[in-house]
Amino acid sequence: MVRAGLTAERLTRAGAELADEAGFDQVTVSALARRFDVKVASLYAHLRNSRELRTRIALLALEEIADRAAEALAGRAGKEALAAYANAYRDYAREHPGRWAAANIRLEPEEAAASAGGRHARMTRALLRGYDLPEPDRTHAVRLLGSVLRGYVDLESRGGFSHSAPDSQETWERVIDALDALLRTWPAP
Repeated sequence: MVRAGLTAERLTRAGAELADEAGFDQVTVSALARRFDVKVASLYAHLRNSRELRTRIALLALEEIADRAAEALAGRAGKEALAAYANAYRDYAREHPGRWAAANIRLEPEEAAASAGGRHARMTRALLRGYDLPEPDRTHAVRLLGSVLRGYVDLESRGGFSHSAPDSQETWERVIDALDALLRTWPAP
């Protein structure tokens, strides 16, 4: 019998909260069953396994980040758009570390195609219209932004910058300045 009130969506949200509290690596169907004080078997009416739960959390996180980034980009262009976009990602990672980790897992091709990943790429390309980059340079720039922003946020979240001066916020601002300068003066092939 299915326990009243449990749905795949509710379990996904609870799993996302668990990821933020305990770390994404700690998210399993067993851990979720303990959270709801139910037997593991009762969750299988809603989820096939821990992999499905983790994938659902990743899809939720990608959607939440896309919503936040879209709101940050609205009405902005150039460096202002770049900073707002970058800060949306960084702020999300700080507020939701487990979900951020989930958003960075490798999805199966059909899962990725159905995710908000495409929205992220379109927003990045929209941001880059303010820099007037032709193809294939725009694709190179999308990859550069993704690499730098994700890399910085991942290193910062793991404490990689907490052992030395200057403060990581100062460095973050310099990174945004450097990216803006690079995008405005993109080198010819």
